[in-house]
Amino acid sequence: MLSRLLRYSTFTLCIVMTLVSVALIPVSAWFVLLVLLFGGLTALGVYDMMQVNHAILRNYPVLGHMRYLFEMIRPEIRQYLLEEDDAEVPFSREDRNIVYQRAKNVEDKRPFGTKEAVYGSGYMWLTHSIRPKKIENTDFRIKVGGPDCKQPYDLSIYNISAMSFGALSANAILALNKGAKMQGFAHDTGEGGISRYHREGGGDLIWEIGTGYFGCRTDDGRFDPDKFAQNAADPQVKMIELKLSQGAKPGQGGILPAAKITPEIAEARGVPMGVDCHSPDAHNAFETPVEMMEFIARLRDLSGGKPTGFKLCLGHRREFMCIVKAMLKTGITPDFIVVDGKEGGTGAAPLEFANHMGMPLTEGLTFVHNALRGAGLRDRVKIGASGKLIHAFDIAKALAMGADWANSARGFMFSIGCIQAQACHTNHCPSGVATQDPQRSRALVVGDKAQRVANFHRNTMKALGDMAGAAGLTHPSDFLPWHLMMRENDREMVTGQEVFPYMPEGFLLREEEDRFGYIKRWRRASADSFDPFDEGV
Repeated sequence: MLSRLLRYSTFTLCIVMTLVSVALIPVSAWFVLLVLLFGGLTALGVYDMMQVNHAILRNYPVLGHMRYLFEMIRPEIRQYLLEEDDAEVPFSREDRNIVYQRAKNVEDKRPFGTKEAVYGSGYMWLTHSIRPKKIENTDFRIKVGGPDCKQPYDLSIYNISAMSFGALSANAILALNKGAKMQGFAHDTGEGGISRYHREGGGDLIWEIGTGYFGCRTDDGRFDPDKFAQNAADPQVKMIELKLSQGAKPGQGGILPAAKITPEIAEARGVPMGVDCHSPDAHNAFETPVEMMEFIARLRDLSGGKPTGFKLCLGHRREFMCIVKAMLKTGITPDFIVVDGKEGGTGAAPLEFANHMGMPLTEGLTFVHNALRGAGLRDRVKIGASGKLIHAFDIAKALAMGADWANSARGFMFSIGCIQAQACHTNHCPSGVATQDPQRSRALVVGDKAQRVANFHRNTMKALGDMAGAAGLTHPSDFLPWHLMMRENDREMVTGQEVFPYMPEGFLLREEEDRFGYIKRWRRASADSFDPFDEGV
């Protein structure tokens, strides 16, 4: 009996207060407001007891709504009141703060020593030199373009990773692109095509082409070479990137419902209004590894010889070996490969995919780097890395493991005001970054945020230069695995070369046995098909 009284106590209180307020109306007209308030809550309680969809509300009328309220604001409560500085959800407060500070051009130093558990398993650090160097010019660049490229590009070693217009607001795209132009680095369009806001910003573009071929598609969703050549000829487009998969949801395409397609999105993607827009799970322009290499060569030729490559989140390692064998068989090599770690996350994804599908960046990057070394192709192909790379140590680690440059999506989102509300897929982004709601996106002031994008890039490159100089290097590209140290357990430490070794050049061609399983996958890979001819991956 007591339990039932407690369950219905709030509902009962609302009824009593309604009756009392009605009785007191003659005393003061202000009691009408209380009648409306408690009468509304009473009506809500009656509805709660009669509805059949929520057991909590049937058992706890009125009071049960508090559960849903607290559940709704739980992320904000954790972020603003309970979150520790080093709690990754998925980026720690410490990581977000360093971006905000560098974007705002304010003090980014830390007092009182590290908060890292330096004796804990997995802790990593860079070795430094007794004779450090001072690097004055921190505009670090690498030349992208293999022997078949006619228009190589001097690429910054830190760039904006793929985020489409449609996923991000018009103001966000414009701010990112203008900031990239100010500081002279590149902005990946994402697979949603080149929008008017990319063009208006005037910054260098890496045009990403996904399975929907947006911006270069026929009416039935196939590749259109004429449309591609027309867009690729734009001087603003510096590189062409064929997307095979992404870290957030590798192996999945998607549908943009007709109701969400605005005239501007339709213009960028080259799709009609009023029709669902499909991104298939796989490309229809090629089926085999050899056909994929031939398609890359075709894209490069149609673009006038601009650097052309592909992006993937590594899955079956044997399939990547198939691609490498196709390079050898055809003599066609991409100018670059971008390895996206499964920790990449700007695209909303099913929980199972976000948590358990695809290879993390460290392992994926190491495998791609060594597979190319093993086939004697590493000097022809540059490698980019993407996946939670937001400060100088992240970049230095990726470079040491074999990358030539790093991309960041969420880091640059933070620089334009993202607060990690994790509402990207709801259209209710509170900072106006990931929404198509014009009232929300107008809060993002393009001029101010563009400057912050430029500041973040410049200050991060300065920090990277300081780290490279402290290691006795003259350029961050000189970082190698042995500059990294890692605590394997609470007592032992190992060098990066032991954990992320550079395999010998040409070892796959010589079929030298190894302890990492490269050779067995190499022997099972075919340039003529992605399909396995045995049961391994």
